[in-house]
Amino acid sequence: MSKKQVPAESEEFQDPLQNYDPKVYSDPLEKALAEESVSEIQYRPVAVVTPDTPIHKAVEKMANLQIASLLVEEDGCLVGVFSDRDVLDKVALEYAQVKNNPVRDVMTKDPAFVYESDSSASALCVMAVLGFRHVPVIDAKHKALGIISPQRVTAFLRKHSYD
Repeated sequence: MSKKQVPAESEEFQDPLQNYDPKVYSDPLEKALAEESVSEIQYRPVAVVTPDTPIHKAVEKMANLQIASLLVEEDGCLVGVFSDRDVLDKVALEYAQVKNNPVRDVMTKDPAFVYESDSSASALCVMAVLGFRHVPVIDAKHKALGIISPQRVTAFLRKHSYD
């Protein structure tokens, strides 16, 4: 019969993360992109329409507000984006025929988005990789909170870059 090996009292548990060193960033912008959330990028104000809004009303709203995109919400949830690109690609040449049609006919359905809790870098990735200039920001219940634009991203980058 063999004796069970009992650890000596000096062999206490040692947490493998006790000597963990936090990430060191090369500059303030790198740190902001890694650690700050989308909520740190200005994403309000935002203009919203419903899918049933007539195209001419949506175009008029964009022109009056001097903005390039509208979020399309139905029952409190984001269902699309209607942008200047949609106007140019799907409306401009046929405006007289489609102006009274609902926005749902020409909006970008199921758009790419970011959650307000995502890293700020994720918003830039969506813009760069997918080629969108305007990216909706939503909460966990898919309620549209705002939109990130190139101007708003530029302001965030300037705020965190070297002077």
